[in-house]
Amino acid sequence: MSEIIAQSQPKGNKMNSVEQNERLVLDPNTIRELWSRTYNREGKPDWSHIFPYYHRNIVFQDTIQRIEGIGNFIAMCKRLTRRTRQLKMEILAISQTDNVILFDWVMTMMFKKYPNTPIYGATKLVLSEDGLIKEQRDYYDLWGDIFNNIPHFNKMYRRFLAKKFG
Repeated sequence: MSEIIAQSQPKGNKMNSVEQNERLVLDPNTIRELWSRTYNREGKPDWSHIFPYYHRNIVFQDTIQRIEGIGNFIAMCKRLTRRTRQLKMEILAISQTDNVILFDWVMTMMFKKYPNTPIYGATKLVLSEDGLIKEQRDYYDLWGDIFNNIPHFNKMYRRFLAKKFG
């Protein structure tokens, strides 16, 4: 198992034996615990404690990007950290069937110059045979959630959607 964990890390970022032995089995309870520690700190978010749970060939996808490989995934997390003052995440519901974990969440992003922005979404994690996250797909309506926080524009945007798609 230590070989699998070490493989999930980028080159030059090997875990020590204590960290290898502390890796928890991913299930709804550990996901809730790990993700809450990531986002609910005061100040910048910190993903370093969840990187060991990702497969080295992780495929991450959301509404704006597709990232492949643990190095690229870590770089994406660092970019998000630089852009925000703080992030908070509340997991509303979580479930698991076989090697798939699904959860609904509200993530509040606090930027340096703009008001706090809650984004409502869901995540699908697919675990590999060795229990690492090999796929992560985040679903959310980025623009709708952001536009809801812009005075006057929010009503116009919702009317447009209702007229064209509702």
